[in-house]
Amino acid sequence: MTHLADNIILLLAVLLLVGVLSTKFSTRFGMPALVLFIAAGMVLSRFVYFNNASLTQVAGIFALIVILFEGGMQTSIKDIRPIMAPALSLATVGVLLTTAIVGVFARFVLDVPWAESLLFGAIVGSTDAAAVFSVLGGKNIDKRLTSTLEAESGSNDPMAVFLTVSLIEWIQHPDTAIWSLLLSFVWEMGIGLVMGIAVGKLAVYLINRINLDSTGLYPVMAIGFAVLTYGLAAMVHSSGLLAVYVIGLTLGNSELMYHRTIMNFNHGFAWMMQIAMFTLLGLLVFPYELADIAWQGLLLSVILMLIARPVGVFLSLLFARFSIREKTLISWAGLRGAVPIVLATYPLLAGLPQGRLFFNVVFFVVLTSAVIQGTTISPLASRLRLVGKDDAQPSLMELVALGKTDSEFNHIAIDKHMPIAGMQIAQIGLPEDILFTAIIRNKGIVTPHGSTVIEPGDTVYVLSPKSKRDEMRAIFRSGKGKAAESSIPTM
Repeated sequence: MTHLADNIILLLAVLLLVGVLSTKFSTRFGMPALVLFIAAGMVLSRFVYFNNASLTQVAGIFALIVILFEGGMQTSIKDIRPIMAPALSLATVGVLLTTAIVGVFARFVLDVPWAESLLFGAIVGSTDAAAVFSVLGGKNIDKRLTSTLEAESGSNDPMAVFLTVSLIEWIQHPDTAIWSLLLSFVWEMGIGLVMGIAVGKLAVYLINRINLDSTGLYPVMAIGFAVLTYGLAAMVHSSGLLAVYVIGLTLGNSELMYHRTIMNFNHGFAWMMQIAMFTLLGLLVFPYELADIAWQGLLLSVILMLIARPVGVFLSLLFARFSIREKTLISWAGLRGAVPIVLATYPLLAGLPQGRLFFNVVFFVVLTSAVIQGTTISPLASRLRLVGKDDAQPSLMELVALGKTDSEFNHIAIDKHMPIAGMQIAQIGLPEDILFTAIIRNKGIVTPHGSTVIEPGDTVYVLSPKSKRDEMRAIFRSGKGKAAESSIPTM
């Protein structure tokens, strides 16, 4: 037994290291890392027999919680506010249209009844946050488009989950009333949204007020709130995934103690969850079964990429201010990933006759989508002349307490609209116990002096007492400090 445990641990270590190193390959070719992780799982399936769909579903949902939470924290409300309406239209109307179109073709390609074919359409109807964040991250694609795609991928999962669960219930209980499903949809989305905001506000308050002995506990606390949000939302039969994305948005756009520490932890943890989830999903697939459905999977994948997704995008964005070139890129960037595969375990666990067929075909569709679309998004954006300037700003403020002392470091990103932008440090009027310790400018370090000019794009490191936190914030928000008659002391 000990020998077996040692071998499993060694195997997990190899998978983790291979997964991390494979991201370099993924970045170079623009291919979502999920393809490599799934491939690793499929190779392992030749040596390890694994057929536990229930465990895979639980692991997949937990991984999605971490991934959506991290994606929400990375998303700036300032960036998504102008595109919120089209993103929500894509996440609702777009998913419905995609579900219907794919469902019609699946009826004949897979030769299944109408209810089952629509179920297949619902399973592949949503884009995947992990795949979209992975491919778009670091790309120089126009910010308005990437914000739309990220907001869509973070908010359309609840719609796909609702459609999948509702259609399974309809298949098992044909007498289910349509109006009850519609009321259920309103309840799930509304309560999920409220739950995410409420728990998010509570999390921000507690993280900023509590004084933990170890800074490493703050990221764990944040993840704990994300999982708690999902659990509470699921308990009242609302959308847990929407609630998790919303709590991520709430924390990511708040002035939060250890903001950067939490973000860095979440980023690494999300990658680890992706590696574990996709490898586990790969283990659940038997490669020889894919050969039997190769032509159906390829045909449905082409229909999804070239017909269903574009029609869904163009119709749901009919009144949005996007050009044809922009809608074309949004259509092509609708990557499928973990969510469809996790949703494909639902028919398996429900015992539907077509459960295994759906899982294999969905798996094939996800692989082809990731390989074909993932590797061509960036070249297509360049060809459509939709590559924009990289003007992303770091977070407004990062607070790092110095152990049990009364002081903390503040990392403040200087925006061009801040009143202190263009001012000399001596003109700001800082109190004597608030010190500028360093300025990061163009990847270099500038030693601050009284005559040093604060420029837009700078990141200023400030040492200040915890008791002066509000006063320090007020200076950067309003540019008003106590008048200084002499140079400000710096370190």
